[in-house]
Amino acid sequence: MVVAVVALAIGGFAIGTTEFVTMGVLPDIAEGVGVDIPSAGHVISVYALGVVVGAPVIAALSARLPRRALLIGLMAAFLVGNGLTALAPGYGTLLLARFLTGLPHGAYFGVASLVAASLVAPHLRGRAVSSVMLGLAAAMLTGVPAATWLGQQFGWRSAYWTVVVLAAMTVAAVLAVVPSSPGRSEATVRGELGALRRPQVLLTLLVGIVGFGGMFALYSYIAPVVTDVAELSRGTVPVVLLAYGAGGVVGTVLGGRLADLSLFRSLVGSLVVLGVLLVGVALTSPYPVALFVGVFLVSVAASTLAICLQMRLMETAGEAQMLGAALNHSALNLANALGAWLGGLVIAAGLGYRAPSVVGAGLAALGLLPLAISAVLRRRAGRTPVRLAPAPTRQVRVPAA
Repeated sequence: MVVAVVALAIGGFAIGTTEFVTMGVLPDIAEGVGVDIPSAGHVISVYALGVVVGAPVIAALSARLPRRALLIGLMAAFLVGNGLTALAPGYGTLLLARFLTGLPHGAYFGVASLVAASLVAPHLRGRAVSSVMLGLAAAMLTGVPAATWLGQQFGWRSAYWTVVVLAAMTVAAVLAVVPSSPGRSEATVRGELGALRRPQVLLTLLVGIVGFGGMFALYSYIAPVVTDVAELSRGTVPVVLLAYGAGGVVGTVLGGRLADLSLFRSLVGSLVVLGVLLVGVALTSPYPVALFVGVFLVSVAASTLAICLQMRLMETAGEAQMLGAALNHSALNLANALGAWLGGLVIAAGLGYRAPSVVGAGLAALGLLPLAISAVLRRRAGRTPVRLAPAPTRQVRVPAA
């Protein structure tokens, strides 16, 4: 079981590396394809769009397929997408390659989460899912810095060739050690997408889009926070990102355990803590030590929240658990776009680089609103009386006098 989960986590490591390494080599990409940096930033956006579109579509269409074969197919498509990225001759083909690469992202995590959960006892499912997601956190800690260094030293295309190698390793590992697992033969596209009609699913997605957007409001502009607010050198930025990656590893492990203990309470608690910590970063970011600690703790809270959101969607999606798990990654990528956009607005308004953290705290607070509605619905569902069938009447014969 452990070896199988590790094999699945390697895929998460590959996906996390390709998702975030683009930010590290963005100037090199811009120079390589002959565009300015803002235009090169669209490479990040189209990948996120691919995740948002691909997760529900692929999950719904493939629910009946054997899960190990589906994992291999998704990772093979991911491998091809990264290969096309590395070979892209110009800006237009690069955008198309990144969109295609993003398509299998959410579906892979959805299938991998289900497979991992099926390998353990019910009370350990949160830990199993968090172990798969640990690959994503480990990528932030080691994969992204290493691939960024390779891209800066040997050209930006080398970063994506590295991901191609990681994807090939995942395919081999899944083939070797992940047990075969059947799909749901009775699943239909209409039935899978029917999960989107469930109020609890929609509310949880809204929590992810809005509440988790708070983290991205800070993360998207962490470089100028380090250099302009804390007045540290540009070379310090990777060290701060390393602190963020370490927090992601801790938060992912912690999130799995908290989800197994009390999922809904952990979801509420992690969102509240995230909001408080973002306020703390806004207040203390001029002080280097406080900035390092704040970024680390924000990452812990955000990663815990991501795991709880994943488990909550799997819980509320009914039979469409794979779709629920995949949708979490669509929601988080929409959160990425929302947080970065709102953070950019306040910076453009002249409010400074500390303002995105305040915006992030506001988004975390707004995320509590759909969570409160979800709690009310849960309570009402718990209080709904169980209707019992009427007891059969018995005819009693009264003896004649």
